[in-house]
Amino acid sequence: MAVFFNIQHLPDFKNAVLTIGTFDGVHKGHKAILREVVRHAKTVSGESVLLTFEPHPRKLLFPDQPLGIITPLDQKLQLINDTGIEHIVVVPFTKEFSELSAQKYIEQFLVNIFHPHSIVIGYDHRFGQDRIGDLHLLEQYAPIYNYELIEIPEQLIDEAAVSSTKIRNAIREGRMEDARQMLDRNYTIRGTVIHGNKIGRTLGYPTANILPENKEQIIPSLGIYAIQAIYDGRQYNGMLSIGYNPTVTDKKELRIEANLFDFDKEIYGDALEIAFIKKLRDEQKFNSLEALKEQLHKDKEETLRVIDLL
Repeated sequence: MAVFFNIQHLPDFKNAVLTIGTFDGVHKGHKAILREVVRHAKTVSGESVLLTFEPHPRKLLFPDQPLGIITPLDQKLQLINDTGIEHIVVVPFTKEFSELSAQKYIEQFLVNIFHPHSIVIGYDHRFGQDRIGDLHLLEQYAPIYNYELIEIPEQLIDEAAVSSTKIRNAIREGRMEDARQMLDRNYTIRGTVIHGNKIGRTLGYPTANILPENKEQIIPSLGIYAIQAIYDGRQYNGMLSIGYNPTVTDKKELRIEANLFDFDKEIYGDALEIAFIKKLRDEQKFNSLEALKEQLHKDKEETLRVIDLL
């Protein structure tokens, strides 16, 4: 797979079969659509080309609304690569680009830059200034610019849209098993290990405090989770807390703290990837550190039981 970030310096794609979208999550619904793009490209001896946007269009068009993305760009690109798409073009989504009329979007952007053999698109796809461009406008221009228009079945599009909403809701509510079923993988967050209050090590459960790499990525609900973490190419089982540590502090500072089993390295400043397996319980305030320690022991036992069932 090749990834391009500059639309002014693209190769001449052979019989380009285009599809366009944000594809946040690259979940089961998206994968079904992308398989169709790859299949069609093969039938016309062409190359599959996916256009996506950075930043997410909603960030520019609706700046007051929280975005809540499922997959940061680098992860999204890797997941798309796994579907067999040959080329990804990451289009800078700017104010100027958003103000292109629907007609200019087709003529100056899609046709002049990509010279598509085919455009594979959903029935509800909107584009151009004020999002007035649609499938019917693409149909009108198809014979003029000699491209084939392939409509993705409504069922596939609806499943993809519903899945994205459901996945976001599941993550926000801590329903990680539901999210895993729709994503076809565990939900993950990448971050850097930073210094914390080091209370965990006094209890026998040292934690790695994690600063998420992408501030716009969805953080699961407050609570304790069974996790698996990737550090330096190795996977470790563990448990993780998202919350305010009410037993040890009154500060309202959200912390993400992971306790990795059979792990004793100093990793401040290093990268850690967290895969969420299951929410074990809500955050609680305990009457003493001893009571907290006793609960952590139970949490570890439950985490090992949950992971053993995977």
